[in-house]
Amino acid sequence: MLDLFKFTALAMTALPLAASAGSVDLLVGSYTQGERPGLYAYRFDTASGRLDARPWQQLRLDNPSWLVVCPEQSHVYAVNENGPGARDPVGRASALSLDGQHRLTLRNQVSTLGQHPTHASLSPDGRYLLVANYSVAADPGGTLAVLPIASDGALQPVTQLSSYQASHVDRERQRSAHIHSVNFAPDGKTAYVADLGGDRVYAYRYAPQANAEQPLQPAKTPFLALPPGSGPRHLVFDVEGRHAYLTLEMAGQVAVLDVATDGTLALRTLVNLFAPGFAGDNGGGALHLSADGRFLYAINRGTDNHLVAFAVTADGGLKPLQRRATEGRLPREFAIDPTGRFVLVAAQGDDRIVVIARDPATGRLGKTLQTVEVAAPSDLKFLRP
Repeated sequence: MLDLFKFTALAMTALPLAASAGSVDLLVGSYTQGERPGLYAYRFDTASGRLDARPWQQLRLDNPSWLVVCPEQSHVYAVNENGPGARDPVGRASALSLDGQHRLTLRNQVSTLGQHPTHASLSPDGRYLLVANYSVAADPGGTLAVLPIASDGALQPVTQLSSYQASHVDRERQRSAHIHSVNFAPDGKTAYVADLGGDRVYAYRYAPQANAEQPLQPAKTPFLALPPGSGPRHLVFDVEGRHAYLTLEMAGQVAVLDVATDGTLALRTLVNLFAPGFAGDNGGGALHLSADGRFLYAINRGTDNHLVAFAVTADGGLKPLQRRATEGRLPREFAIDPTGRFVLVAAQGDDRIVVIARDPATGRLGKTLQTVEVAAPSDLKFLRP
């Protein structure tokens, strides 16, 4: 565990006396180089769609590329996507306290026992943080780590570590497992692990009552195999948990999945994120459903750099609605604001956040309202007022 007396996490700007009416706080995780802070807090005006040009708080953390806000908003957990060559070569996860004024304070850090942790999820009961160790290098390869959470919100050392086999379809990118995300089904009974390197989504029963140190046990149907070389990345479920949507990074597609009552996934169809005739590089990435579940949005990175909108049909299928340029290279993540009227895109490759208008009724994306300079943004999480 990191000695907090040797770790610096400073609030670099003063807290305003109060947020303006109609504003919410936005947490931004990023990739760090040199003395870049890493974690930022911005104010976003939900009436005008205006993001403050400067953060009101920033903390020094190495590569806090993915953020998890607990339901009570008392803690935030960040993965520190470190590995060989980084200032800190050890993959870590950080626990931060979040007070009533949304001020962040580092509580502790622990190793994730893997390289380049890139995604994490909280268990439904808040007892564990599940971390996806991506691992850019083939050795040691990607793993899934389970970190218990203490009663005060601090992270405890890894108690369960799972490894996986690569598909070797792509000789460069699939020489080993690359765990890109871990998500729970809405009912909290099953956790799903997307392995880009193995072209599989693994399923685990969540059973902490049977074994508190190893709360994940392989499901009856232990995995779903995806098309060879497709590279599964991120997964989202509809509210009822009957349908799920998975980006296939290397194929540039969204897989539409049906979910059985026992949590078993079945592939229904594949939908392209790229336009007909596109001959560039794909990079299926972040995807999110609108709050009302009527629309799905997904990013295709690579050389495409578009945000693709779909209408969700009554049976959970997808109907193409719109392709819209993100106006930034390597859009790592995006977020729909609480009103549903704006979409914010973290364009990592161009060091900016792009604010785009959205029509909640039609789901269509409109004009660009603003761009704000942020160094290598990678994740965006809105906080409740």
